Amino acid sequence: MAVTDMRVALGPLTLRNPVLAASGAYNFGEEYAPYCPASLLGGIMVKGLTPQPRLGNPPPRLAETPAGLLNAVGLENPGLEEFIRSYPPRLRALDTAVIVNIAGFTVEDYALMARALSGVEGIAALEVNISCPNVKHGGLAFGADPAAAEEVLGAVRAATPLPVIAKLSPNVADIQAIARAAERGGADIISLINTLLGMAIDIGSRRPLLGNITGGLSGPAVKPVALRMVYQVYEAARLPIIGMGGVSKWEDAVEFLLAGAGAVAVGTANFTNPRAPADILRGLDAYCRENGFAKVEELVGLAHK
Repeated sequence: MAVTDMRVALGPLTLRNPVLAASGAYNFGEEYAPYCPASLLGGIMVKGLTPQPRLGNPPPRLAETPAGLLNAVGLENPGLEEFIRSYPPRLRALDTAVIVNIAGFTVEDYALMARALSGVEGIAALEVNISCPNVKHGGLAFGADPAAAEEVLGAVRAATPLPVIAKLSPNVADIQAIARAAERGGADIISLINTLLGMAIDIGSRRPLLGNITGGLSGPAVKPVALRMVYQVYEAARLPIIGMGGVSKWEDAVEFLLAGAGAVAVGTANFTNPRAPADILRGLDAYCRENGFAKVEELVGLAHK
């Protein structure tokens, strides 16, 4: 049986295969080496970085829900300066595309990070988390307003020659409008979805279970929402898409590709099965071979035809 060509081209970013590890769930890659070496994957999206180190939110930070996980980690990370000083050699040793997720609270934060990371060897692309609150404009998330999304992505685009990935929030009324704004701002690729806002209550203490009260819901429960948004954005914008949100098995990956994603990122599934990305990659390859697809890219967007 012929071998599937698993390479994918997402605008200016070329990956050896379409399965990535999502930001936040894979940390900086080394922890998963005994189970799923990063070298097997198309790439990894490292834990989100902010200009200054952050300790994150007060505990409890995680709450398991039916078919999902609530998290309120709060962007705990070593900060930009420490990342640049300590992490690049370790990330280059992983032998995969390294995508750095950046987050900020002002437009200037994002531009500063993009500029600083542009000179770091071994970074393949920047993923811009626009789900953060814009502190200069009342705390509304950048990704909730098309004008704000366009502004922050325009600032990042002006600050870096690296491929720019806009990570979109699902907590919006019109995901297509946000995607078009990201395209106008100069994004090369769109990744979606980020987590859905949710909460849980401890019936014993009769108080919110998370220390932050609310958190982001991920896992299989959000997959239908994520799939719908990928499908919509594929029709609304001309940019390649990285789909995420409940990708737990190879069948999920096939669905996302058919909906219009050129690649998928695996997040919460890593916690229940640390070999999940490798399992998904094998299943995706087998599906292509069994169904006569010589290239995995042939699957992209077929549900629209």
